[in-house]
Amino acid sequence: MSPGNRANASTDRAPIPRSALGPAVNERGYHVGRIEGNLYWVTDGIYQSAFLMTCDGVVLFDAPPSIGCNIQRAVNEIAATNGASNEVTYLIYSHHHADHTGASSLFGPNVTRIGHDATRKLLLRNDDPARPAPEVTFKDRRTFEIGGERIDLAWHGSNHSPDNIFIHLPDHDALMLVDVISPGWASVCQGGLAEDVPGYIEAPATALTYRWSHFIGGHMGRLGTRDDVATHRQYMTDVADSSRKALETVDRARYLVSYGENRWAAMMDYVDAVTAVAAAPVIEKYTGVLAGVDACTVAATSNVLQSMRLDLGYDLQVHP
Repeated sequence: MSPGNRANASTDRAPIPRSALGPAVNERGYHVGRIEGNLYWVTDGIYQSAFLMTCDGVVLFDAPPSIGCNIQRAVNEIAATNGASNEVTYLIYSHHHADHTGASSLFGPNVTRIGHDATRKLLLRNDDPARPAPEVTFKDRRTFEIGGERIDLAWHGSNHSPDNIFIHLPDHDALMLVDVISPGWASVCQGGLAEDVPGYIEAPATALTYRWSHFIGGHMGRLGTRDDVATHRQYMTDVADSSRKALETVDRARYLVSYGENRWAAMMDYVDAVTAVAAAPVIEKYTGVLAGVDACTVAATSNVLQSMRLDLGYDLQVHP
């Protein structure tokens, strides 16, 4: 598809619900705002970071390269307003992926980096100078007291990635869980790269067991609410239910017979057909509710459907 056709194709997409959009970015390309108390967030409209102003410096949560140096500018802006230090002294990684940690090196070697055990192992393996491995790690859960502020970190199993963690700030009524729920939007990251689909589907239910009002999802231009997480959870439940029904109704034998010896082509087209059947009712239900549902649901459904077959063994009968 040519760039011109690609641009025209975008006009064929379903309208974006206004409720999915966040505040406009400034002339430098970022927006910074207060979440609660001394907890703030910064976004470029696609990625998000957050930071906590403390008497022991600034605690930063993720460093997406797309926001890059605007993270420090946002910190400087808030520090100047509050008469506080603008020095980032701690950086907490949600997980190892470069699109959320690739600006880490901007904050120098003296920042204390914190993350999951697996995050350290993966970053040491990847040997990316832009993403120094965390020096302080934990396995299942750990509470940090930094500058009088409580930060609860927990790993509840693999989801979007094997090391993706839950970051709870109970004194600020906030939860950060990256790359699982994009408030107001359909499931982009699940369609792109979810290493454990059952864990990914379960993660929103785990998020709702925490006490919080403000949700930081790592993507798009606004914060989330408990209703956003519940909507995403139902959306993924509907994708799974529709995938199960499609696997039960689309005739695989017809494809195997029609394609003769070309068995891979038969299986690929069969899976595409099941995916299309499964995605259609979900797209219809959530159009106007979630932004990007028409663009993202087919990919999300394809991943869920394959996970149901391979992870859960659904529709894979033992030959008699």
